Amino acid sequence: MKGEAAAALWEFDRELGVPLCGLDEAGRGPLAGPVFAACVILKPGAEIPGLNDSKKLTEKRREAIFEEILGGGLAWFGIGSASPEEIDRINILQATFLAMNRAFDQMLAGEGVPEEFLPQLALVDGNRDPGLPIETRTVVKGDGRSAAIAAASVLAKVSRDRWMLELDALYPQYQLAKHKGYPTRLHYELITKHGISPIHRRSFLKNLAKHQKPETEETAAQRAGKAGEDYTAGWLTRQGYEILDRNWHCPWGEVDLIARKGETAAFVEVKARRPGAMVSPLEAVDRRKQQRLIKTAQAWLAQNGGDLQPRMDVAAVTVTEEEGRQLISGFDYYEGAFEKE
Repeated sequence: MKGEAAAALWEFDRELGVPLCGLDEAGRGPLAGPVFAACVILKPGAEIPGLNDSKKLTEKRREAIFEEILGGGLAWFGIGSASPEEIDRINILQATFLAMNRAFDQMLAGEGVPEEFLPQLALVDGNRDPGLPIETRTVVKGDGRSAAIAAASVLAKVSRDRWMLELDALYPQYQLAKHKGYPTRLHYELITKHGISPIHRRSFLKNLAKHQKPETEETAAQRAGKAGEDYTAGWLTRQGYEILDRNWHCPWGEVDLIARKGETAAFVEVKARRPGAMVSPLEAVDRRKQQRLIKTAQAWLAQNGGDLQPRMDVAAVTVTEEEGRQLISGFDYYEGAFEKE
């Protein structure tokens, strides 16, 4: 039966008889973090064993399918998100539509969809039309009916889960790795204890917001990181660079600084560290981190880059805290610290 159900996913798309893309979202219900969406065009002949609605897959299987889609040349795809601030400003439904439109735009701005496969129809999970610039068909429970929507559901879910793990490292007091921002009993208890943070959706926490501080106190690591970024931005400006973006994020990750000088766009990872740190800044930017930074740079260039030539840089800033002040006691800058693929 499982094989028949999987085959039905692909048959559903084929029977429509036109080039199409599938869209789905992840993270409408959580109290914290962005809402994510993905848009997928499956290439003819693509085979993804076990593909299904992401909610019906184990985490291990979702991760495996995610890597198959990304690394196997099986699809053209885009991944978009909308931030907690955007969710609070325009509501979760409109933010979901925004994420879907960003995913659609990123897919078309990616590696180049051949003209014969440009979608004439978008299949969207659910019963609400997100306002895409092409004909759209909503499909209730579409992630269990359409292969393209199922693939989108996996990309959106895994991308969001990985992003929440990144946030867990920045806000460990909320234990985001355990609940991914969803409204669990543990999450409510931790919000009550630590307050509402900048990554929380305040519109989802109106009752708590009346009794909580608007933001939790910054940790020492967060203060050092901000001081390191501020110093690096100033140093780049003195070297003749124009700061184009700070803390720019997309579903692949976040880049601390993006600076332009001539036709070069420097994507700068800032590593703030205390004196005597054992791990060098270049060692701290391991291969996995490099790949995420490269993909983030590619996403920024697709939206903003024009003819800019990318360069991946690392700044190492030694920060000492004295009486609440952040003092810079060392600085090294590595141009072209690793190569853009």
